[in-house]
Amino acid sequence: MKKSKTAAKMRNEASSSNNSNRRGETVVTDCGTCRSPCGYCKSPGRKTSNTHGLWAYSVTVDDYQDLLDRGWRRSGCFLYKPNMKKTCCPSYTIRLKASDFVPSKEQRRVSRRMQRYLEGTLDMKKSFEFMEDTSTSNHHDSLSSAKKDSLSYKNEEKNKAEEILHYLSVQIDNAVHTCIESGDFPSSIQLPKASVKLVSQAKRKLLVEGMENLLYSSNIAFQIAATLRRAQLAEKEVQQIQILRQNTQDNGPSPKVIAEKLASSLNQLIENSGLSIRACNGHLNFYSAMNQSSFDNSIQIATISEESSDVNNKGRCVENSPEHPQGKRHRLQIRLKRSSFDPQEYALYRQYQIKVHNDRPDKVDETSYRRFLVDTPLVFVPPSGDATVPPCGFGSFHQQYLIDDQLVAVGVIDILPKCLSSKYLFWDPDFAFLSLGKYSALQEIGCVKENQVHCPTLEYYYLGYYIHSCRKMRYKAAYRPSELLCPLRYQWVPYDIARPLLDKRPYVVLTDFASLENMESSSPSVSANVTELQHDDIGQEDSNDVLMDYDEEMLEPESETDDDISDTETSDLNVGIDGDITNILIGVNGSRLRYKDVQRAFDPIERISLESQLHRYLKVVGAELSKRMVYSLG
Repeated sequence: MKKSKTAAKMRNEASSSNNSNRRGETVVTDCGTCRSPCGYCKSPGRKTSNTHGLWAYSVTVDDYQDLLDRGWRRSGCFLYKPNMKKTCCPSYTIRLKASDFVPSKEQRRVSRRMQRYLEGTLDMKKSFEFMEDTSTSNHHDSLSSAKKDSLSYKNEEKNKAEEILHYLSVQIDNAVHTCIESGDFPSSIQLPKASVKLVSQAKRKLLVEGMENLLYSSNIAFQIAATLRRAQLAEKEVQQIQILRQNTQDNGPSPKVIAEKLASSLNQLIENSGLSIRACNGHLNFYSAMNQSSFDNSIQIATISEESSDVNNKGRCVENSPEHPQGKRHRLQIRLKRSSFDPQEYALYRQYQIKVHNDRPDKVDETSYRRFLVDTPLVFVPPSGDATVPPCGFGSFHQQYLIDDQLVAVGVIDILPKCLSSKYLFWDPDFAFLSLGKYSALQEIGCVKENQVHCPTLEYYYLGYYIHSCRKMRYKAAYRPSELLCPLRYQWVPYDIARPLLDKRPYVVLTDFASLENMESSSPSVSANVTELQHDDIGQEDSNDVLMDYDEEMLEPESETDDDISDTETSDLNVGIDGDITNILIGVNGSRLRYKDVQRAFDPIERISLESQLHRYLKVVGAELSKRMVYSLG
């Protein structure tokens, strides 16, 4: 490079394209392609994520909004975009128009549970007691009064029954996780979530054994067995399927064996609950170990020891602890603050990662926390008097949830000109019974609606990436009606149209749905249980974006082959007919110039290498952004 000539030119020549508006400018460096074990399917050595990365020194909220609408996300100051054809878990940007949101029955239940807890009426001890029908023993003098009391009583009992079933379902999921850790079940297969049903009195009379009372039952073992069989068949060649069907030993463990394994783990998990668990012909049955009145007085679900709680900590609650006495009212505060390091938040994050995600304590340090959730390249835009910026401004924020002045959850969000983008949520495992993941999502949707009054363009809620091939990420589609971003043409497609296409292939060009509807069923597909488990996934509480470790396995752009360039998910229709790189804004030594104005300052070898990078950069960010964002060369 002819340094003296170039430096003089850059010092003396002002670029007409310099971004001088009040929202700052975007300055990025191309990091190339990052290849690493997938953080969603967690199959090291077999499946890898493949993303393009940019390191951002600063990003305007307008540019980041446009990057989101091209499939980008951020992890701290690192911007990344999946190469949809090459990554093992294709990730589709998903959004919801807040004004169109229709809450589901489960989402309304989450709001009611929080309200009851705040009012002091969510009694976790009594909610896990089994209540017999006492309608014949409690009469009132007034018939009208009796009807009102009966209705209130039934509603209360219904809520209590739901909480019991939820608790037992969580404990079964804990047992499944224990079996995965011990190697009894494979870790590479997404297993269904458990559901527990109340055994009716009529069936109980037929099934009761000895002096025990059969209360609840689950058929999860049959679902797991079916999932394992499907997974085995999918991994074999087509010509071997008939042989496998004839050889029952190749079909995996039977429901009976699975139920016995789960029962063994469950007996340890809920040993103090007053229940006993027994595997019976593939079913998991829960019995009262004593007569009903004694059972009512002894059950103390909420006092289960921490050692026997779920590694995902979804079943623990602290309602009966001294800090949360029964009948006490609670106060919830939601505070929005700009992104900054807070020791209290870091302590909560550390607790969450270790207990919920089972991370090693030495891996959860302050540096990684700051890099992941505190550092941000977004240029803050303060509130204005006009209707273009909301009262909180635009930028990166932490939304704190405090109950009785105790920090119980933190939502990491970006508020942008068109949307609120949800990045991460971490919460106190002791408050898992409040479903804080779902509750915070509802609050963030409400936040969009509130701010839209002040900023009409802010109307969408972005939930991050939707990964149809990853069971724990499918819960995002429960916030309806949502849309997915087409990875090729960057147009939004209703989820109801996209879903049947994704049932057939992990990666599809969603805007081609008219022709894709006729795809052959024999094409590569996600596992058969994806559709069946859609509703079960709504309960996931730990499905955040993964931490992008951009320090490992980062490949410089020039080390990639021509095939890598031509095989990206984008095409020339996204960057202009000619794919012209001459208008890319280049930054060197503080100056901003178009590439066409500086290309002659590079020697031929440097120019070939740089132009290869610029072509790749143009493809992944698009022509318009490449003209506005500064491509820094140092």
